[in-house]
Amino acid sequence: MILFERIFEGAIWRSRFIIILAVVFGLLGAVVLFIIASLDIYGISVFTIKALFSHSHPENLHENLVSTIIGAVDLYLIAVVLFIFSFGIYELFISEIDEASGDGKTQRILEIHDLDQLKDKIAKVIVMVLIVSFFQKVLHTHYNGALEMLYFALSILFLALGLYFLHKNSKH
Repeated sequence: MILFERIFEGAIWRSRFIIILAVVFGLLGAVVLFIIASLDIYGISVFTIKALFSHSHPENLHENLVSTIIGAVDLYLIAVVLFIFSFGIYELFISEIDEASGDGKTQRILEIHDLDQLKDKIAKVIVMVLIVSFFQKVLHTHYNGALEMLYFALSILFLALGLYFLHKNSKH
C-alpha cells in the first residue's frame, strides 16, 4: 500500500505541470494584446499626422483619437492582467523564477506567495480596466438632462471612492 501511495502522490504532484499550458497561452495572449494595442496607437497616430499635414480636419478627430488611445490603454491593462496571472501561477505551481529574485523593483511588482496575493494583484488591474472602459464609454455618451448628468457625476464619485479604498487597503 505504501508503494501505491508513493506512486499516486508522485503522479498527483507532477500533474501540476499542466499549469504550463495556462502560463504559455496567458503570455501569448498578453503579447498579442500588446501588439494589437500598439498597432492601434500607431494607426491613429499616422492618421492624425496625415490629417494635420493635409490641413484637413476629419469629423470627430479628437474624439476618435482619444477613444482609440483609451482603448489601447485598456488592451495594455488586460495584457498586464494576463502577464501577472501567467507569472503568478508559474511561481505558485511550478517554480520560483530565479532571475526575478535578483531585481528588487521587479520582485516587488511581481512577488506572489499565495493565491490571495495573485487574486489581489489581478483584481486591482481589472478595476483599472473597468475604469478605463468606463471612461471610453463616457466619451461617446450624450446627456439629455440634469438627471443623467447627476448619474454621471455619482458614477465618477463611486469610482473615486473605490480607488481610494483599494489604495487604502494596499498600504496596510
